[in-house]
Amino acid sequence: MGYDLATLELRRWRVADALRLTAAHADPEMANQGGIRDTASAVDWIGRVADLDNGHVYAVADADDHPVGCVAVTNIDRHQVGWTWYWTIAAVRGQGVARDSLRALADWAHHDAGLYRLELGHRTNNPASCGVAAGAGFLYEGLERERLAYDGTRYDVERHARLASDPLETPQRPVTINT
Repeated sequence: MGYDLATLELRRWRVADALRLTAAHADPEMANQGGIRDTASAVDWIGRVADLDNGHVYAVADADDHPVGCVAVTNIDRHQVGWTWYWTIAAVRGQGVARDSLRALADWAHHDAGLYRLELGHRTNNPASCGVAAGAGFLYEGLERERLAYDGTRYDVERHARLASDPLETPQRPVTINT
């Protein structure tokens, strides 16, 4: 299936997206992202992220309204700090979708949601995620040794952050946000 990536929309996940969400998580690269194993767990996940008290989770939809990824800021605390995360489906990786979505989310989070600091982390064996973080203006802040554990293996994590005062490039394609 081809995707029209000329424009992107960040929108709420819908129950109608459950099949596409399940298919996205069938990719081995997504095995540790959110615990989605089947349509029922996808519907449950969509319900849980629909109305968070301390965060915002958005589907990244292409111009035809097909979800091609996810971008979020969660665990927002009283210090105006939020944890950002993102993923895209295999078919659109390497095309700037995550970078542009994260740039748009960061702009919204800093200017509309009032967050001062955005943080993220990625396994050190995931250079693509590091490229997304850097491309969205998140600066490297350090290494968390053996921070994550998957299937009995521990992974180091690079920590990145951006402040509201950091310069931010605009996305390279139009990205709208429907909160």
